[in-house]
Amino acid sequence: MKRALILPLMALPLLGATPPTGADVTVSVTHLRSTDGKVRACMAPQKSAFPDCRGGVGMELSVAADKAGAFTFRNVAPGTYAIALIHDENDNGKIDKALMIPKEGFGFSRDAPVRMGPPPFSAAAFDVGKENVRQPIKMRYLL
Repeated sequence: MKRALILPLMALPLLGATPPTGADVTVSVTHLRSTDGKVRACMAPQKSAFPDCRGGVGMELSVAADKAGAFTFRNVAPGTYAIALIHDENDNGKIDKALMIPKEGFGFSRDAPVRMGPPPFSAAAFDVGKENVRQPIKMRYLL
């Protein structure tokens, strides 16, 4: 009688599966003023897509505000990125304004300073390599 060779499942490669090639970028959000709505995030790989992932360029996530203390962009290719967040409190998919001033919260990677409008890509930019990255982002509210 022949014996069957039994291997642990993890020893067999998954057909068609490729191992992750990028790092994880974990965003930790502080200073949310409420748990209403969603936190919408854009991680842009170039200044033309920052701060709102214009043209479908970049990675976007939407997280319920009550669960937005930390969330992760997975398997991010090496490169330079900048993150922009909005706290869409009424969950209408955009940042509401009053006389051109945001009524909802916003934040940027590297705590990039805000003057008249969003900061430049270079002020919020950070590098992603092979190692996982943490980006703390403090939400700001003007109204």
